[in-house]
Amino acid sequence: MALHQKTTWRQALNPAVYLISLLPGIAVWQLAEPQGKALLWLALATLAVVLLQHAVNLFNDTADWRLGADTEKLDSWVRAHGENLTITRLHGTLSLLAGAILGITALLAAGRLWVLWLAIPVAGLGFLYNAGPRPLSYTWLGEWVTGLCYGPGVVGGLWLTSGADVNPVAVLAMLAFAALATALLLSHQPPQIDTDRAAGKRCFAVRYGAARTRRAARGLFLLYILCLGLALWLNGFPALALAAYYLAGGYTAVRLVRTIPSPPRILLPATALLLATLVVQLLSG
Repeated sequence: MALHQKTTWRQALNPAVYLISLLPGIAVWQLAEPQGKALLWLALATLAVVLLQHAVNLFNDTADWRLGADTEKLDSWVRAHGENLTITRLHGTLSLLAGAILGITALLAAGRLWVLWLAIPVAGLGFLYNAGPRPLSYTWLGEWVTGLCYGPGVVGGLWLTSGADVNPVAVLAMLAFAALATALLLSHQPPQIDTDRAAGKRCFAVRYGAARTRRAARGLFLLYILCLGLALWLNGFPALALAAYYLAGGYTAVRLVRTIPSPPRILLPATALLLATLVVQLLSG
């Protein structure tokens, strides 16, 4: 294959996409309220999730390039590595190992190594998402795997690592981030329908079209707002601040209806809403 336009590591990294791994850690900090060393273990586990997401991004770019999808992406890690799939896989493997080591270290330090019984199946799903001749991301299971990995997988794992018991607040947080991660994935799909279809990728947008995919992304983003708000309410978030949260969330949702959903239009408002509630909570003591 002829060499395409060269991509720098800075372009391929695209730091904003890692918010989807950082936000669950922030939400667990806010809702589970770990103290002392438990907060440190949560921070280490969150960093491990970021490294694992980085590995998945690399493996995803490798699988897409190998199977003929998304080869037009200018921020592909395969481009950054000079279209060398072996080097790209090695980069992903190193990030995977670093994330696994850091995560296990956090669990050992927290005395909660049993959380691996949850983490290992989730890691397996993440591997199968991009592995083999027919990765899960190329089937109708791709969106479900994303929701499971970021909901029960990431939020559930971080929640347990923090030392908190699973309760309705935890379940709502899992639902919120399962919805947000899936909304983010769906918002990414419509511009790539033609190339995905040509590569045999049966993602949601290929199966149902751009219009329905965008409606689903908007609906899932609204579900994120609702679930996170309910979790905050159950956790004793101040009533006036909660009302402001829903007003801001409603305004964001209305704006999203009037525009074409895209990863930044979903991820950045979701981040702003969560960080604003965290600031309020910290200031209120």
